Amino acid sequence: MILALESSCDETAVALFDPAHGLAGEWVHSQIALHEVYGGVVPDLASREHLQHFAPLLARAFAVAPAERVTRIAVTQGPGLAACLAMGLAAAKSLALAWGVPVAGVNHLRAHAFSPFIGLHAHDPADFERALAALLPHVGLLVSGGNTALFSIDRERRIRLLASTMDDAAGEALDKGAKLLGLGYPGGPQVERLARAGDAKAFQFPKAVAQKSTLDFSFSGLKTSLRYTLEKMQPEEIERRKADLCASYQHAVMDALARKTKLVLAAGDYRSIGLSGGVANNQVLQTEVEKLAQARRVPFLRAQPRHTGDNAGMIAFAAWAEREASGIDERGYDLEIAPSLPLAAGG
Repeated sequence: MILALESSCDETAVALFDPAHGLAGEWVHSQIALHEVYGGVVPDLASREHLQHFAPLLARAFAVAPAERVTRIAVTQGPGLAACLAMGLAAAKSLALAWGVPVAGVNHLRAHAFSPFIGLHAHDPADFERALAALLPHVGLLVSGGNTALFSIDRERRIRLLASTMDDAAGEALDKGAKLLGLGYPGGPQVERLARAGDAKAFQFPKAVAQKSTLDFSFSGLKTSLRYTLEKMQPEEIERRKADLCASYQHAVMDALARKTKLVLAAGDYRSIGLSGGVANNQVLQTEVEKLAQARRVPFLRAQPRHTGDNAGMIAFAAWAEREASGIDERGYDLEIAPSLPLAAGG
């Protein structure tokens, strides 16, 4: 059984994964309420929370399966906040030394990339290898508060970066837009909630893409456009048209994601498409990507809601899935954090 620890940002998470049966349990301590008053994550507070909550979460895990059943520990190596990553790594190394088991450092972004396949494994663990092979090569869209990327997974489970953001991530753009509109934290879900009652064509915001010659995204200009739009409006008008502003702003973000994904799909012979990361919960984005999958007549795999944010379930699964394909670096006790670890090499 694999014990996984995640502490890349503001979620303390632990999970147990049995390759023969799937996830045996997942436990998460959220810090949203703590950071909400600051309008964003405060690294020092986040690392302190990890220190306080790893032990209680581990105790809950050991109530499900005794420590003797753990044959390997997986821990988020990066990317993330350095102080937070260090907490998880220290805990993982301590347990590994005490039990005499190896430690696998997992790339948080690669774990997101594989997260849409967790449900496939849970459906029939014994048939997973055959079912996965039928879905490769795969193209995935990873959209979160800190990352936006299009990538492929080939038949050998090698990940290749196809496109990324040149500045703000899509989730970051939504959060910053929400802040300009005076909404709460995290902003993305607040924008989506208000957008449901708005007109997505009421305001014309620039499409959040880089030059047409590339597949990369660029969201910084979109945020600037919203700020200029708001500066021209009276406070009463902003309040009255807030739903329209949210709908139009959200549309610009989601349209850019969908259009670039469509270009990637058209350029390759992919057998499935996946959606992962925190923004994968946005219903507009889900609908748009599912339409692309239907048009290409390929399966659409979406990460389960509990695996879209920072969670240890995807860390455990990636440690197993990538190791099976000889793609995971399992160095043991000399493992170090990598706050700027990339998803994969481009090409």
